[in-house]
Amino acid sequence: MSPDRQSVPLAELTLIPYVDTSGRLPQQFAGKIGAYAIFAADQTLQYVGYSRDIYVSLRQHLVRQPQQCHGLKVQLIERPSRTLLETICQDWLKEPDVPPPGNTSAQTLWEEPLSIQAAMTDAEQASFDNPHLDDLGRIKVLKQVGRRLEAEILAVLAARGVQETIRFNPKLKEKGVLEVN
Repeated sequence: MSPDRQSVPLAELTLIPYVDTSGRLPQQFAGKIGAYAIFAADQTLQYVGYSRDIYVSLRQHLVRQPQQCHGLKVQLIERPSRTLLETICQDWLKEPDVPPPGNTSAQTLWEEPLSIQAAMTDAEQASFDNPHLDDLGRIKVLKQVGRRLEAEILAVLAARGVQETIRFNPKLKEKGVLEVN
């Protein structure tokens, strides 16, 4: 059977660092199609997913869940096949005794862009909810909160030694979403 027609058990795949000693994500996965499993520092499985560009997905997960992204296992495939990728992920999700939080209770934290409004302090929320504030004023508040949240995330990544260039989509901040370009 060709490697593109079966899943390799997670236990047989090599665990690699999510961020290497130079502070970079694994560049060998840029533009590569496959399934991946993300592990915490204690090597507990946190999330299983698949992507048409694993590197891009890894950047998104690192921004969304920086404290949980320490190890990685990957199975590459040659051609896009949602069926095969879903099969690999389902097989991997059956392996642990407990399903990973990123595929159950914390799934939106791993898969959805960060909500700026959800990160507002009480004072920021009160400013945003001010009935005298027009749409332009609300956008300004969203951008301010977005910049604060962005700075917090970048500080956490810097503390981890991450050297990747992370840029957030400025247009999405206006819509209350923080997402990596």
